[in-house]
Amino acid sequence: MNLKEKVLNELKTVYDPELNINVVDLGLIYNVEIADDADVTITMTLTTPGCPLHDSITKGVRYCVEGIEETRNVEVNLVWEPAWSPDKMTAEGKSYLGR
Repeated sequence: MNLKEKVLNELKTVYDPELNINVVDLGLIYNVEIADDADVTITMTLTTPGCPLHDSITKGVRYCVEGIEETRNVEVNLVWEPAWSPDKMTAEGKSYLGR
C-alpha cells in the first residue's frame, strides 16, 4: 500500500458526526497530495459552510494523518468550491443513506 492509499484508508476513520459517515465515503475529501518529503496536503470541504462541527472534523482529519509514521507535515485546506453535493459520495456512502 502506498502512502496515499494509507492516508485515504486512515481518513475513513474520521466521521461526520451528524451523518455518521466517514469523510471519504461522504465525498468531503477532494484531493490528497503527497510531496517528495512526505508532507501531506489534504483539500477537503464540508457538507455546508456553516457546519457547526467545522473545527472538530478538520482537526480529526489532521490528527489521523499525522498519526501515520511515514508522514511529515500535514496541511488541511478547507474549500467551498466546488460545493459539496450528494453526487460526490461513494457508492458505499450512499448505501448508508439508503440510496
